[in-house]
Amino acid sequence: MIAVELSKLVRSRRTWITIGLLNALPTLVAILLALTDLGPRPGTGPAFLAAVLSDGSLFPLAAIAIVVPLFLPAAVAVVAGEAVAGESEAGTLRYVLVRPVGRTKLLVAKLVSVIAFVLLAVLVVAVTAYVVGALLLGDQPIAASVSGTVLTSSQVAWRTALALAYAILSMLGVASIALFFSTIVRSPLAAALGTLAVLIASTLLLTLDAATSLHPYLPTRYWISFVDLFRDPILWRNVTRGATLQLVYVGVFLAAAWANFTTKDITD
Repeated sequence: MIAVELSKLVRSRRTWITIGLLNALPTLVAILLALTDLGPRPGTGPAFLAAVLSDGSLFPLAAIAIVVPLFLPAAVAVVAGEAVAGESEAGTLRYVLVRPVGRTKLLVAKLVSVIAFVLLAVLVVAVTAYVVGALLLGDQPIAASVSGTVLTSSQVAWRTALALAYAILSMLGVASIALFFSTIVRSPLAAALGTLAVLIASTLLLTLDAATSLHPYLPTRYWISFVDLFRDPILWRNVTRGATLQLVYVGVFLAAAWANFTTKDITD
């Protein structure tokens, strides 16, 4: 069952179109930075931004920062929202379960497929950004931290790996919410919109002083905290809080999705 879901994911044109669109904006930004003088040169302006313009190895972080606030969560919400609701809308869910496939096994297969999409999307964006950054923004090894100090190539490499892992974990929190909605509704669009409504509400609450007490628990609160991995020394506080919060969201919503899916009446 897992192999079938992964095969469907890889063979789907929508998967690659979505990933292509995710790459479009960072690539456009890189082209504009390379062709214009809008960004600061080395030695001027913010140290990290200036370094990105001279060292393409840092551009994957800029690309992730570009897609994480909106485009990547929307893509994950659509894919995860269709996991179960898509079968229900197409009228195939009941027939899938008629075969010797348990509900838990089916849900796990759908989850693995969604995780594979998140991994694929983040890694393709990062690799594409690295290639585009190296070609358009240069490859001078003068990588700077947010604090303005110089980082070695090995430091950039492992900090980038941690940042990508953090972004993946953040998107798995989104995927868990969407998968939960997917087990409740019959429409993939409704599941995706429900997830986006949660994320938009979280983003709006972060701007309200009256909701300050809620800020540490909102799903979007620490999404961009991977930037702290490029401080010198690394500022771990928000990174660990963000990772812990996303693990809680993943655990709670996956448990809720399992509880709902394994007990609901399947009539579709």
